Amino acid sequence: MLMASLTWVGIGLMISGGPNVAPGLVRAEFLFEEAPFAQCHASTIENARHGLVAAWFGGTREGHPDVGIWFSRNVNGKWTKPVELANGVESQDKRYPCWNPVLFQPKSAPLMLFYKVGPNPREWWGMLMTSDDGGQTWSKPHRLPKGIWGPIKNKPIQLKDGTILCGTSDEVKVWRVFMQTTPDLGKTWKTIGPLNSGRKFGAIQPTLLRHSENRFQALCRSRQGVITEVWSEDGGKSWSAMKATSLPNPNSGIDAVTLTDGRHLLVYNHLQRGRHQLHVAVSKDGIRWHAALKLEDQPGEFSYPAVIQTPDNLVHITYTWKRRKIKHVVIDPAKLKLRDFDDGRWPG
Repeated sequence: MLMASLTWVGIGLMISGGPNVAPGLVRAEFLFEEAPFAQCHASTIENARHGLVAAWFGGTREGHPDVGIWFSRNVNGKWTKPVELANGVESQDKRYPCWNPVLFQPKSAPLMLFYKVGPNPREWWGMLMTSDDGGQTWSKPHRLPKGIWGPIKNKPIQLKDGTILCGTSDEVKVWRVFMQTTPDLGKTWKTIGPLNSGRKFGAIQPTLLRHSENRFQALCRSRQGVITEVWSEDGGKSWSAMKATSLPNPNSGIDAVTLTDGRHLLVYNHLQRGRHQLHVAVSKDGIRWHAALKLEDQPGEFSYPAVIQTPDNLVHITYTWKRRKIKHVVIDPAKLKLRDFDDGRWPG
């Protein structure tokens, strides 16, 4: 069983008060005190109709056949006991691991849970479940069409006409980014891309930022030591050539959100190697970024963040904590103290 301590390591220590309190930091907690799995990873968080919900994959270890999709709701300020929503059981003798859940609440539609099933990321397939009551009960999972994975790690965005735009990617031979859209809540799909060749930049797992009604930016994880980007000026129908941003990436997942004040907030490992630090940066234009908050800085892995903003303007982040727990952090973005980078390095 995994136990969550009331004395947090890392940023939790800064919440108790005193001169080291990080500006903008509201709360930090773990989603569960005990769990029936040894490891967990790749969390997702969403604001459903009845409150916050979160999911992740858990099992013996990543890629083990017993890995399933686990889920928790925040009820009256407390996270419910994790329950397994889905697994990769195909038959009595065949079971595959589950991967990368993504929760998404469309407007005037059921809560959606996308995830992947398969022996590895080169052979997995997309799955979808829905909930009409904010995650209390769920439909049976169904398999998406061949070659459709839906959002591969990070939440999609919904366009004005109701179309859901999903950032996705494949890892079959090289790492390539795509967009996949559905106008009817997952019934039919269209694929756009690939948006990169996989040679100059091997990139996956895009996260989407909305600069205007038709201008979008996708930031991507890459193998080249940097976060990469592509831009669309026509509502996601076509995209620019992929190029490097000024931000480092140690081949680790990222996530970002466009805030209600128009700024953009990114959660990532500001490192070229390792996942022992996790950071928050903020930008007005998606190009020039400013250091805002260091979430973790200690031995261990802190990775695969998910981030949303709720109607009270607070930002909620979940991420992998040493592969043993999922941490939930709440930030007030209006109170963050922004600093310039020191020749690309995190300041301080």
